[in-house]
Amino acid sequence: MKILVGSKNPVKIESVREAFSNYFDSLEVSGREVDSKVSNQPINHETFTGAKNRADALFLLAKEENLSIDYFVGIEGGIIEEHNQWFAFGCICILNSAGKISFGTSSLFPLPSIIVKELLNGKELGHVIDEIAKDENTKQKGGAIGYLTKGVIGRKALYEQGIISALVPFLHPQLYSI
Repeated sequence: MKILVGSKNPVKIESVREAFSNYFDSLEVSGREVDSKVSNQPINHETFTGAKNRADALFLLAKEENLSIDYFVGIEGGIIEEHNQWFAFGCICILNSAGKISFGTSSLFPLPSIIVKELLNGKELGHVIDEIAKDENTKQKGGAIGYLTKGVIGRKALYEQGIISALVPFLHPQLYSI
């Protein structure tokens, strides 16, 4: 089975490999950089749009390059406001070779107002966490969730549950008309 991920970020690629390996054997997972066509720090439903745009771009790329790919996975990290609280989460869009689509999300985790202020002023969550953690490239490591949970949950594990959630309709096509 061949799976294409809309990023070269090793955390995203490995989370896809881990999630899909629960259900499929002989996986070939690779990443390609594609444009999400949303802001660097997606807000609210823009996160879903970014994930879908990545999956769609991969689908078109495969057609253009005559690639045989079974699944296309777009992953977009974003923030959303609910009940006067800001949360970070990952949105996953999975598209299969027949063009059927499904979405899933990671769990949401609350963000402190000091971080939200920076994000609403145009900074990307990964860069803000780099500054706070005095580290570099945390989004290719544990990410914001890794920092905020003191390493108990990492970005890879966070995305895995969203990917598995997005796979549900493909695992039960008779229930979802996929």
